[in-house]
Amino acid sequence: MQNLSTAQAVVSMLELNGIDTLFCLPGVQNDPFFDALYDRTNAIRPIHARHEQACAYMALGYAMASGNPSAYVVVPGPGFLNTTAALSTAYAVNAPVLALTGQIQQSMIGRNLGQLHELPDQLSIMRGLTKWADRITSPAEAPGLMNEAFRRLLSGRRRPVALECALDTWARKAPVILPGGAAEADPCPVDEDGVDRAAKLLGSAKHPLIIVGGGAQGAGEYVRLIAEMLDAPVATGRMGQGVIDGRHRLSVTAPAGYRFWGEADVVLAVGTRLQPQQQNWGMDDDLKIIRIDADSHELDRQRKPEIGIVGDATATLKSLANKLGKYNSARAGRAEAVAEVKASATKLIHDRLAPQIAYLKAIRQALPEDGILVDELTQMGYAARFAYPTYKSRTFLSPGYQGTLGWGYATSLGAKVAKPDTPVVSISGDGGFMFTAMEMATAAQNGIGVVAVVFSDGAFGNVKRIQQQAFNNRTIATTLHNPDFVKLGESFGVASERVKSPEELGAAISRGIARGGPMLIDCPVGELPDPWPLVALPRIRPRKV
Repeated sequence: MQNLSTAQAVVSMLELNGIDTLFCLPGVQNDPFFDALYDRTNAIRPIHARHEQACAYMALGYAMASGNPSAYVVVPGPGFLNTTAALSTAYAVNAPVLALTGQIQQSMIGRNLGQLHELPDQLSIMRGLTKWADRITSPAEAPGLMNEAFRRLLSGRRRPVALECALDTWARKAPVILPGGAAEADPCPVDEDGVDRAAKLLGSAKHPLIIVGGGAQGAGEYVRLIAEMLDAPVATGRMGQGVIDGRHRLSVTAPAGYRFWGEADVVLAVGTRLQPQQQNWGMDDDLKIIRIDADSHELDRQRKPEIGIVGDATATLKSLANKLGKYNSARAGRAEAVAEVKASATKLIHDRLAPQIAYLKAIRQALPEDGILVDELTQMGYAARFAYPTYKSRTFLSPGYQGTLGWGYATSLGAKVAKPDTPVVSISGDGGFMFTAMEMATAAQNGIGVVAVVFSDGAFGNVKRIQQQAFNNRTIATTLHNPDFVKLGESFGVASERVKSPEELGAAISRGIARGGPMLIDCPVGELPDPWPLVALPRIRPRKV
């Protein structure tokens, strides 16, 4: 037992649970917390941003790139609200992010007296954006609540959690018992009966298909093994890229996966919502689905699967791989058919999106196999989701269904902090980049060596195209007045270049990686081919006769 302030207890629990970096922006409600953090900066590095949104985005990037919990701390009210786009994105992509926020004085909470940064009910907002949230009201309960937060971050479906603490509670001291160890994930035994039934069904399938999402990250070894046993293509969406090497003969992206969905008799879906497949591509009674997910609510959210297995993807797939052999049947010609469809879909993508493909190829060639690409809501980002080859787990970071414009640059900074020896490239449009462009100051101050590429077309290009195509060219509120991006980057002390071709882009990225510090590359582009016909694919099941 030690006599500690709430702030000291919380800092101790952050350290105990492996938090080595805290993304933050200080303020009066958190002054006692930062005073406690001052004594532990040898163990926890504070990185302060220029806007609260970047604190949360950087924590998000850290969690996505590492697969480990991360944390940020901001003031309450507007400070916390500035982080909610990132918090909702963390929820969408299943990222283990801890949001720590201050509060007004404990006795004033909920009284609507007009205190600085007061919200009517901040905790309710937190609970609506996370899997769990609570308030620390005393030093003695701080260790338990902190370990509960980390237990929830590590258990089941990984999503953000949040804790708030009042200004006067941070500073209050009392006898505190610190636990002897960090939080542990809840046990998750393998459903051996469900796995056995899945093995029998997959073993008898004539046209099996595997679809993986973000919940399969880290389970690639067994995904690949099962795919090879079945000669089954593995379709990856944005969040599933890198589960298996994109160069593997059975790895396919959405346009080829769409074609396989149309002919499949059994689908093994691992760690994925299956939202576009079930809602857009269509279902019929001839298609049987096996779902493996850490979240029991996800299994039948849209449609009850033939077999639903709740469990950890790696452990469950390992068991499935061991059982599949005794039930598996031969599939003559299946491997050749998969290769043919994959080649056809790849040719279609390259023919329709040749300019984007040339730039993405240049990026891929400049990045090493484990290099990280952070995409954005931009024409190059849309194409990257199904045209950028990803070789390793957690090396393609995307905002998932939240579609968070402007997330990319700040998120990439967090990814680089998590992986300091790994090259990180972010791709943004000129619209999205300006959301967090001021964080070039954070990159320069902390030596965060992200290579940021801005594909500038002077517009919110996707919105403008829709207005042109669907509203008789009645364009409104889409034209952008941009700074000189090279001069802007240089004004922050960031090495900056302008390039005019894919070849120049690849060379500039290589120079940036070799240099090691933060870099900005402006790449002006004209109007690019529309990627949406390959993104929003129409219904394919049931087939029309």
